Amino acid sequence: QVQLVESGGGLVQAGGSLRLSCAASGSIFSINAMGWYRQAPGKQRELVAAITSGGSTNYADSVKGRFTISRDNAKNTVYLQMNSLKPEDTAVYYCHADIQRRVVTGVYEYSYWGQGTQVTVSS
Repeated sequence: QVQLVESGGGLVQAGGSLRLSCAASGSIFSINAMGWYRQAPGKQRELVAAITSGGSTNYADSVKGRFTISRDNAKNTVYLQMNSLKPEDTAVYYCHADIQRRVVTGVYEYSYWGQGTQVTVSS
């Protein structure tokens, strides 16, 4: 089995910073794309940022210039550094990873989600 465990959420004032971490563990052959999504109350889950195994990144327009995604492939961990936080960044943040696992019949890619971590930005 594979688990994604997130940490680093919390309450912060507008203009502040938080750093989220997400570590993958378990039966992992390799990890392709990793990313962060968020879901605010009454809204759909949306992509915040993503990073490929080679380090290419993609950001939602709303966070460009404020958030930075990075990863440590040796630790199977992805990070999200969030600066200049705004009240509209308040949401549950979910880690996502496309993970390859070796099973009896070969190597296959599966999609995994973390349990979510609450980020609350007060005005």
